[in-house]
Amino acid sequence: MNRKGTVTLETKRLLLRQFALEDAAAVFRNYACDPEVTKYLIWPPHKSVRMSEAWCALNVNSYTDATYYSWTIVLKELGEPIGGISVVEQDARAQVARIGYCIGRAWWHQGYTTEALKTVVAFLFDEVGFNRIESDHDPRNPNSGKVMEGAGLTYEGTHRQADWSNQGICDSMVYALLKEDYHSSGNSLEHGVRVQDT
Repeated sequence: MNRKGTVTLETKRLLLRQFALEDAAAVFRNYACDPEVTKYLIWPPHKSVRMSEAWCALNVNSYTDATYYSWTIVLKELGEPIGGISVVEQDARAQVARIGYCIGRAWWHQGYTTEALKTVVAFLFDEVGFNRIESDHDPRNPNSGKVMEGAGLTYEGTHRQADWSNQGICDSMVYALLKEDYHSSGNSLEHGVRVQDT
């Protein structure tokens, strides 16, 4: 695989880039403080900007690792972060990447998360060389599954009581896409343009 690290990606409405320390206030205000956003995630809502500062710093310090992929989702018209998307697990031998994401409540149901996921999927297949992209969600959060389907991932099955979130132990609905199926459907990096190596 071609280890690229977190390079900047761009869509019509979004800029996916590395987190910066100065993003902390917007990260906190726009999504990280909201318990509705984190309800089915594995990290608790941030109780202060200092927690968001620590999160941004963790990312900044990890970007020297070329196998680390974590983007802040910046809405161009707003000019600040409204969410995040990252590779939360990966297996280099099997060439599998598992993606997680979240977005602020004010931007739900507008296609932004699907747009970001499509772009990351294209990058991971076309630029990095993963063979399988997967994601999963708690069945009580069906909108996350709609995001996955919108990005081309296919539902593969439900693992019973195989995961946990801020709601406790939960089932895991698994979605995935293989590179061969992705390319046979005529997809490419047109979903997002790599604009800068970092």
